[in-house]
Amino acid sequence: MEYLERRRAMIGSRLRSVVAGTSPEAMTDRLEHVSLSGGKRVRPTVTLLVFEAAGGELVGEGGLGTAASTNAVDFAVGIELVHAASLVVDDIIDESGMRRGVDSAWAAFGHGSAIVTSDGLLGEAFSLFSANERAMRVVSESMVELGEGEATELVAQPTTESEYMQLARRKTGALFRAAAELGAIAAGADGYTVEAFGQYAERVGVAFQIRDDVLDATADPDELGKPTGQDAEMERPSLVQVTNISASEANVRAREESNAALAALDAADAVDSEAVGYLEDLAEFVVVRER
Repeated sequence: MEYLERRRAMIGSRLRSVVAGTSPEAMTDRLEHVSLSGGKRVRPTVTLLVFEAAGGELVGEGGLGTAASTNAVDFAVGIELVHAASLVVDDIIDESGMRRGVDSAWAAFGHGSAIVTSDGLLGEAFSLFSANERAMRVVSESMVELGEGEATELVAQPTTESEYMQLARRKTGALFRAAAELGAIAAGADGYTVEAFGQYAERVGVAFQIRDDVLDATADPDELGKPTGQDAEMERPSLVQVTNISASEANVRAREESNAALAALDAADAVDSEAVGYLEDLAEFVVVRER
């Protein structure tokens, strides 16, 4: 785990630096509240792991050294900021008062300030991508997908398994895909390799979402660490709710996505590195996690 912790530390150090450089002070405080309150940092970690799996080398203090290494860390922080911005909006839509063990942005600052905070997070994120045309295109496309997913969830909820899977790819898979593609781009990978890593991460994201649905429907809230039954209460589409399949059948669907992710990772022809092993472990973990 020391390997992963070093990479998370790189992300955390750069994230704090980016947020600390914002103004005015009130905005800085709000950005810190949202982005530094915790979280697994899965997406930015994927960015760094893919960077290394595609042949990149993280060097220097905090991963900052060569241009490629600096880009990888900046892209990782950028995708974490985009994710944090999306969570601010999710909490407003769901009227959720808590996020990562603290008050959600709207509960802490009010709806208007929460929206401004989300905008601020996105602004800082895009400043980290702006010098790289490929990175900007990848993130922009993922934001379109995410927005379409949010709209679908609100006004055109899925009624079939195929419609649900499309929603999951947009709402969860899109940012996972962007995280991986950004890592490959930072490593200077060709288009085929970028696409293969993107396919891997999108499938991981969908498997993650399906397992999330299962846990919401079946887990003990004390063991899960958050309330359960939220999907049904909020009339939020989940695979279990949309299809009426059993939790065990949903887990099978998640396993299928995980297997597809591993196949895509193999097709990426990644360099033989410790990072590849952790990417494989992630595809396995998302379908058995209990939290």
